[in-house]
Amino acid sequence: MIILVDAMGGDNAPDAIVNGCIDAVMEQDGFDILLIGDSDKINKILKERNFSSPRLKIHHTQEMITNDDMPTKAIKSKKNSSMVVGFTLLKEKKGDIFLSAGNSGALLAGALLLIGRLKGVDRPALGAVIPTKTGRALLIDAGLNSTCKPINYLQFGILGSAYMKELFNLDSPKVGLINIGSEQSKGNEVIKQAFSLLSKSGLNFVGNIEGNDVIEGKVDVIVCDGFVGNVVLKLLEGAAAFMFGGLKEIYSKNIISKLSALAIKKDLKNFIRRLDKDENGGAPILGIDGLVFKSHGSSNTKTIKHVILKAFKIANTSMLGKLREQFKNMEVRDVEFGR
Repeated sequence: MIILVDAMGGDNAPDAIVNGCIDAVMEQDGFDILLIGDSDKINKILKERNFSSPRLKIHHTQEMITNDDMPTKAIKSKKNSSMVVGFTLLKEKKGDIFLSAGNSGALLAGALLLIGRLKGVDRPALGAVIPTKTGRALLIDAGLNSTCKPINYLQFGILGSAYMKELFNLDSPKVGLINIGSEQSKGNEVIKQAFSLLSKSGLNFVGNIEGNDVIEGKVDVIVCDGFVGNVVLKLLEGAAAFMFGGLKEIYSKNIISKLSALAIKKDLKNFIRRLDKDENGGAPILGIDGLVFKSHGSSNTKTIKHVILKAFKIANTSMLGKLREQFKNMEVRDVEFGR
């Protein structure tokens, strides 16, 4: 298996990207990595780490897409950028997965223009795994589609369920729709229609969930539009950072608090790990006819390592083939509501 990695994408590229790839290769067998980007910069980092392995190769590119670039224009004009070359290699079956921490808009544009949607999928969605009281849940859409049609919510539920089945071995993931109340009558007309579609879908749909239910673990797949999803995701990340800071301050005040921290060190470490955005990082663009993972722009070495390991696990499943089969006969419109 070959994992294609955009070495030039993200705020901490290429250092964090290359080091994350090195750590992933050192921890897990079964895949090779092709780093796509400026070979001089990549080789300099490899030399600094004194690392050499036939499992890690370089594909030199001369251009890069920045966060200031217009997404579609950049994909069309920067043919020799690390991102476009990565998509091209994936399309040509010269790699099994493509991973980037670069410009989110450009990554979506490239996925649509160069890879294409699964037949029957109206809109791809970003699926972000978040911690809950009972384990993990997938938030979908986490930021790609700010407004949606009823059919999109249904398809997000299908895509999210397939992902959670493979990633966490769940037989029948519970699906919930974010709303302003749990009652079926709540929400705007689009949400009400989405509720109706999900109810008839054959998914394990448990109904509406409210904001305070998100981290309760009541569902495994949290369906929403990208506007709501991104707000929820950033709020959770901010809250986790606030909690980490507060705990650190409390347990470092004096010798008594430091001894208290030492007494619960193992449990505290496990709790912090559950909320760690670096370990939970990496979101697949689901609905694309290929395996494409987005890592957040501020990804560090630890983030990249965990995203690679997560992508490798998914690539070893039959998820993509099952989704192709499931969607191939699905019309890209809401028949019942004429959308």
